[in-house]
Amino acid sequence: MRSHAKKIAGLLAAACGGVLLALLVANLGIGDKQVDTGINPLHQTSDPQFVRTMGVLLGPDLISGNAVQELINGDQIFSSMLLAMRSARRSITLETYIFFSGSIAREFVDVLSERARSGVKVLVLLDWIGGQLDDGQIERMRRSGVEVRRYRAPRWNNLHMLNNRTHRKLLVVDGAIGFTGGVGIADKWRGNALGPSQWRDTHFRVTGPVVGQMQATFADNWLEATGEVLHGPDYLPALPAANGVLAQMYSASPGGGARSMQLLYLLSIAAARKTIDISASYFVPDEAAIAELVAARKRGVRVRIILPGEHIDWDFVRRASRAHWGPLLNAGVQISEYQPTMYHVKMMIVDEVWVTVGSTNFDARSFAINDEANLDVYDAAFARRQTTIFEQDLQQSRRITLADWQERPWHDKALDFAASLIGSQL
Repeated sequence: MRSHAKKIAGLLAAACGGVLLALLVANLGIGDKQVDTGINPLHQTSDPQFVRTMGVLLGPDLISGNAVQELINGDQIFSSMLLAMRSARRSITLETYIFFSGSIAREFVDVLSERARSGVKVLVLLDWIGGQLDDGQIERMRRSGVEVRRYRAPRWNNLHMLNNRTHRKLLVVDGAIGFTGGVGIADKWRGNALGPSQWRDTHFRVTGPVVGQMQATFADNWLEATGEVLHGPDYLPALPAANGVLAQMYSASPGGGARSMQLLYLLSIAAARKTIDISASYFVPDEAAIAELVAARKRGVRVRIILPGEHIDWDFVRRASRAHWGPLLNAGVQISEYQPTMYHVKMMIVDEVWVTVGSTNFDARSFAINDEANLDVYDAAFARRQTTIFEQDLQQSRRITLADWQERPWHDKALDFAASLIGSQL
């Protein structure tokens, strides 16, 4: 009898192991088909066809009449977001990957709860993994009338999608004021990047018709998580255009086909004729991205990249990134590491006219697996402001030369290579 029971237990264990293996394989392969050939640079950023392509091929269309204000570091970012939420009269929608318990989380919970008690419709969508807010704070919001949901919380019918997370950072107030960028809600973003405990980051306050696209991006994942369709003037009011910039809110998620972040970045790089400036908190380029950046250098494009230095929360990613620098440095790409603190800015500026900013990292996970959202702006004055800020960051960064990269110790080279192999499978 015991022998029979052991056999059954062994079969069950093998079956469970098989299921887990199948789930692991399924989760490693949930991304879209990626671009693996070069993109023919048919047009440059100054060509009207570039804007047409980014709207028609990627979608939605770029629309005019928007105001986009950069907010530098936590002191500016959080105060602006809290001020906007306190002014809410109809709705607040918040989607974020990072919502960690701490002092800034309590301030957000205070405002969200107070506005909900006042009759404002408050919807909060947290990623199941990244939204590490303690149960007491979540329950406090719910008692106040805030609808709090988790994105991709494990259920029997979605285990094959556990590797797909929402990495988006979206806040929309009354359907009219939007915020997006790289910032999560956690104390490490507080302050003004004055030391290693205060991260360097940029977020953006947006008004104008493109906020409707931001709200639609939130509504898409809210529908995915809840089955509820958001519509009506509380969430989608009329937003008249004023004098302002041309912009689009571009979102991507697995299953979106051509609507991938990889395509957005590759098309942008292929259109460059003068300059490409990249700020990337996590930079692990694939072969297609490396090829496009090298091709840009061969066209005479100046390419500058700022990455985190020693102050990085995932040293594994820094190692995986370094393994890919050889062809870039050899082609004349300028790579610099930010020194004062963790560098979490996610931005690309092309020819000082085209800017894409948002939640997207320059890696395979953001390009193929995560739900991401980027604000794209086509405006020379806006791009020049971002270039000025980029160059201020560059002054606090250490440039890595080809000799630096070649002469690092053998054990670093081995660890970098191993990290790159593992990282390509995650």
